[in-house]
Amino acid sequence: MNGAGHRVAITGYGVVAPCGIGKEAYWNGLLGSGITGTTSVEIQDWDPLPYFNSPKDARRSDRVEQFALAAAKEAFEQAGELNIDPSRFGTIFATGIGGLHTLEEQVIVRVEKGERRVSPFLVPMMMANASGAAISMRYGLQGPNETICTACAAGTHAIGYAARLIAWGRCDAVATGGSEAAATPTSLAGFGNMTALSSTGSSKPFDASRDGFVMGEGAAVFVLERYDLAVARGATILGEILGSASNAEAHHITAPAPGGTGAIACMKLAIEDSGIQASDIKLVNAHGTSTPLNDAAEAQAMTEVFGAGKVAVTSGKGVTGHALGAAGALEAAQVLLSFEKKLIPPTAGTTVVDPEMTIDLVTGSARAWEPGPSISNNFGFGGHNGSVVLAPRS
Repeated sequence: MNGAGHRVAITGYGVVAPCGIGKEAYWNGLLGSGITGTTSVEIQDWDPLPYFNSPKDARRSDRVEQFALAAAKEAFEQAGELNIDPSRFGTIFATGIGGLHTLEEQVIVRVEKGERRVSPFLVPMMMANASGAAISMRYGLQGPNETICTACAAGTHAIGYAARLIAWGRCDAVATGGSEAAATPTSLAGFGNMTALSSTGSSKPFDASRDGFVMGEGAAVFVLERYDLAVARGATILGEILGSASNAEAHHITAPAPGGTGAIACMKLAIEDSGIQASDIKLVNAHGTSTPLNDAAEAQAMTEVFGAGKVAVTSGKGVTGHALGAAGALEAAQVLLSFEKKLIPPTAGTTVVDPEMTIDLVTGSARAWEPGPSISNNFGFGGHNGSVVLAPRS
């Protein structure tokens, strides 16, 4: 991070998503066809037992925590033996909502069966910080353990803050990322009634006929490490966090600022923090939710920052749906996979890019590229903006 001290390496990451569990399956899913005919995409036949010591432990964890621990397992296995002082190993995690499945189920229990039948595990299962706390306890991480809950920007905010703790010298390593499992009947009804969900059941970011998002779920976890320590132990460095930014639009609880002014400022701040120029960015992993206003504002912002059609753009939400607080984490994983495969996954579901937009959107099939600095954007209800700049190992 520009002028901030230590470089920040990524030495492990793991993914749990409806299109694939594990990084390789996730990548194959990103190359598949887009979502059609549904308001939500969920992980089918999910089995949490491989990630817990007993079925009882699994039952006492909400789905959102189960996803987080599953992704963490893959991340820590890839990172290998870190030998970090536990007090200097942090956990900065994200969610938009937390254990909503548990909360909704227990509200029904109370209404139908009475207060005494409400589970004593309701609180630890529904609380938003449960996933980060579980990762910290599972791996004995005793550094800062904080949960960021900034709606759809939370995953990106968590990664940026985690990297900053290492850059500042507060931590030597941090587990970060995000998890979400919020596709409950009441949640979907709420999003649907506010007309945020696609009425046609399709996710097609930046398409001329886009009409809303499809709800997703899942988790991605990253092990960030001080770059010189990773090199010293012979770790495989998968990428680097160059910089990040966060700002607020102070405009509207759900709608983006006209012209994408908040997104423009956020991307510029992240690029400045990275110590590079906008012309150095080779890929934008867009927020690209498939909603009319957000996609239009983001497209305007990208054109303002990078120039018309000057940088490749992709959105994974045509496959993954919108995983709210986990979106930024899942999309950072997309960038790392793009580095490894030397391919940019297409924006699934999108066939006719909105003619009002002047962006170089990757559609149809994956595009070969020479990996370089990439920016991943996420923008959340409440006016939260987040951008993080990642680069392949130099």
